[in-house]
Amino acid sequence: MESSTFIRPEKGAELELTIDALAYGGNGVARMEGYVVFVSGAVPGDRVRAVVTKRKKAYAEARTREVLEPSPERIAPVADHPGAPWQVLPYERQLAVKQEQVNDALTRIGHLDGYVLDDIVPAPAQWRYRNKLEYSFGTGEDGALVCGFHAPGSWHEIVPIGDCLLASERSNVARDQVLAWCREQGLTAFDRRTHTGFLRNLVVREGRRSGELQVRLVTGPGELDGMSLAAAVDCEGLMWTRTEALAETTQGGVTEIVAGNKSLQEELCGLQFSISPHAFFQTNTEMAEQLYAIAAQRADLKGWERVYDLYCGIGTVGLSLAARAGEVWGLEIVEQAVADAISNARRNEIKNAKFFAGDVRLALRDLVEQASRPDVMVVDPPRAGLSQKIVRRVIEASPRRIVYISCNPTTLAPNAAQLVEAGYALRRVTPVDMFPQTPHIECVALLERA
Repeated sequence: MESSTFIRPEKGAELELTIDALAYGGNGVARMEGYVVFVSGAVPGDRVRAVVTKRKKAYAEARTREVLEPSPERIAPVADHPGAPWQVLPYERQLAVKQEQVNDALTRIGHLDGYVLDDIVPAPAQWRYRNKLEYSFGTGEDGALVCGFHAPGSWHEIVPIGDCLLASERSNVARDQVLAWCREQGLTAFDRRTHTGFLRNLVVREGRRSGELQVRLVTGPGELDGMSLAAAVDCEGLMWTRTEALAETTQGGVTEIVAGNKSLQEELCGLQFSISPHAFFQTNTEMAEQLYAIAAQRADLKGWERVYDLYCGIGTVGLSLAARAGEVWGLEIVEQAVADAISNARRNEIKNAKFFAGDVRLALRDLVEQASRPDVMVVDPPRAGLSQKIVRRVIEASPRRIVYISCNPTTLAPNAAQLVEAGYALRRVTPVDMFPQTPHIECVALLERA
């Protein structure tokens, strides 16, 4: 029972806490007489001094200022990198925690049982596995232009990065070339507090199989010497995006080709893909192939089935299934991604796949009217999962088998529970470690009509 004399900590208070677990999302969990404090930068077994950054009735959030007594599990970090918070845990421990968190989400949030939970699929490469990095420009303490990542818990402070160990050596070189050129030109970083300045973000994307590099500079309105920049940067495609949006995003705006190829070429699952600058593509190429191979196993196609691929992007999942399906129908809201999917089908001489632009929430009914009901439905939604309305549309479409590719087990769980309530059975869930050194978890879940 909670003590009646317990006083919740105020924002800004410093606390000494012992961490006893990891929450989904990566924060450590500490308890003060039943009151939960989520602590960034801490792992189970740590004794830390932390400052409270947010105070709620049921919980508080805090940021580690000092590790007073390190956990016996804690290991020395390899990289000075805010995007790799779990590198202080041995890789085997990272995998175990992710496995536990998937099961916890399904049982505690979804109240689900009776499913098979496979062992998590580990990543063979624990560093330099990302094919895409998004950097932000900022101003260092000495006033110099820097390029790196947001400091943990900060929306305006940018931590400069040297050798980013999540990216390839060539990708790092391209980032440094852009930064050096921007400094020579005297360009200033966008200030997220005053909304002044020019340079906002830098997106470096790599074809792990093709070896191609695509570099995209994101700025506010203004002018840029594109020919000079192209001469300074070693890449196969150079893009410039201008945006007036205040939000920290690399999407939207107007993008033009400065030099080289308009799309990145890549190979995945034995197929050739063309990836436009704003299109989604799994950021770990090697593990994406394993993820899609598991999805294909769960789909268990015999060659005659009608397959729906919802949130199809540039067609990677649907096209990888096409050879084993009767027909594939893809649906995606981003029109350029659909154009890429159509082009990719043509490029790979796949004639039984069709792709359409539309909001799944509104367009799924129309697709069923046009194509008839699916036998197998593959869904690969964003982190927010499927809205209740989309779940209802999926149930109306009545596929006998659903393969749900999830990047967030806490949204997979309620979606799966809604489908189970509608008559489906959750058969099997396979976690896949797409992002070593981070708390992110990918899963493939199989649901079948009971």
